Amino acid sequence: MLTQQQINFYHEHGYLRIPQLFTPEETQELSDEMDRLVEDWAFTSPGWSGPWRQAYMDPKTEKKSKLTAMHDLHLYSVAWMRAATNARLAEALSDLLGKNVELHHTTMHIKPPQTGHPFPMHQDNPFYGHQDGRFIDVLVHLDDTCHENGEIRFLDGSHKNGHLEHITQTEDGPCTPHLPTDQYHLEDTVPVPATAGDVVLFCIDTVHGSYINQTKKPRRLVRMGYRDPQNRQEYGQSLGRPGLMISGYRERKEGDELLPNR
Repeated sequence: MLTQQQINFYHEHGYLRIPQLFTPEETQELSDEMDRLVEDWAFTSPGWSGPWRQAYMDPKTEKKSKLTAMHDLHLYSVAWMRAATNARLAEALSDLLGKNVELHHTTMHIKPPQTGHPFPMHQDNPFYGHQDGRFIDVLVHLDDTCHENGEIRFLDGSHKNGHLEHITQTEDGPCTPHLPTDQYHLEDTVPVPATAGDVVLFCIDTVHGSYINQTKKPRRLVRMGYRDPQNRQEYGQSLGRPGLMISGYRERKEGDELLPNR
């Protein structure tokens, strides 16, 4: 699926855009299903907490900023189940992770119009911690992205530093994991704009973030997480829950038991 140049680019930079992995027809179906899921199941909230909000937004914008989200779209929609197990995507992931690839989760991230939630600089490992970097997040784009609506941005090559310590506690209590705003800056990142139907892949250790959505339309993404099944999870989202094998075989290590069936 991937050229050697693409494989090398991912391992060097920590991210990769694959244009039009989903066909226009597939993208339209996923878009329609997304709208239905938002109406029936998703929730809108102020989004991530923490002192980073004051560093990224003025007080007026910070009060208005929202995020629409839900987990595990593939458990609600067959269209999203097909997307999560897409054969072309599975082949691309096996080019990067190895022959055995397991689906870990799917998560909706929608930035509402005008004040749609920015994201501070962070890695994804603090949210679903794994032993090592053999985990790839895939952003499925349902809308074209650009600076104005908050395209994904990466700190080039930052995955090579492994798991980093994040801020998770403030004087007021726990907060959403993020990196110190005085050390990690969005202006130092590489923007990766994409079009509807594209996917952007990145390592769980690649530092990333995004600006606020300033446009009059929502910016809709779905994050789908995949791992080598031998890269065991240690804490966080979906801990202990087996995922679907989308490529290869779940090899047994000494001490492994059959997966729980309830």
